[in-house]
Amino acid sequence: MYVIIVGGGQVGYSLARLLMSEKHEVLIVEKDQQRYNKLSEEWGEQVILGDGTELDTLMDMGVNRADVLVAVTGTDQDNLIICQMAKILYLIPKTIARVNDPKNEEIFQSLGVDATVSATRIIGSLIEEKIDAGMFIPLLALRGGEVEIFQTQLSSDSPLVNKKISKLSLPQDCIIIAALRESKVIIPKGDTILREKDTIITLVGKEGKKTLKKLFL
Repeated sequence: MYVIIVGGGQVGYSLARLLMSEKHEVLIVEKDQQRYNKLSEEWGEQVILGDGTELDTLMDMGVNRADVLVAVTGTDQDNLIICQMAKILYLIPKTIARVNDPKNEEIFQSLGVDATVSATRIIGSLIEEKIDAGMFIPLLALRGGEVEIFQTQLSSDSPLVNKKISKLSLPQDCIIIAALRESKVIIPKGDTILREKDTIITLVGKEGKKTLKKLFL
């Protein structure tokens, strides 16, 4: 399967790494020169420099043969435009957009985006659930259990407390999706520092589950 990911931030990077581990063909599009340089050092020609909202960039990425396009930039408007262009002009079978503001989900769907992902909405629905420190709770299994989503709360003696996410030795097939801190939902970046009592939501492949539990607990 050929998957184009527009946006090479933490979400795009982690998604690409997961898909590549499953042997999919992946192309990342990133418009920030500094971020592009970092990604291309790791993945070479699987990363291109360009603005996904521009037709020339879409043509350069071979969008007409893609099976899926995922727009995960930090801007809802850009994600919508990218998905609409891919769907209307190039008839891509499936488009998926990251929605940073949950209020925009309905708009995206009404304008033809096949699927939207709002971490704020998904994680926000878990805020009211009580979870004791140290519990490692499965929330969702995907692909027949090959990928799972877990939540756990960091205790005071957790080795992750007061550490930046970029400094964690996470398994290759693991992504930290979000952190719940009191009533706030934090979409993590590399420089996000984890705190005591944070509830951490992670997506992890089957092979990395044991390693992840040891790391967190």
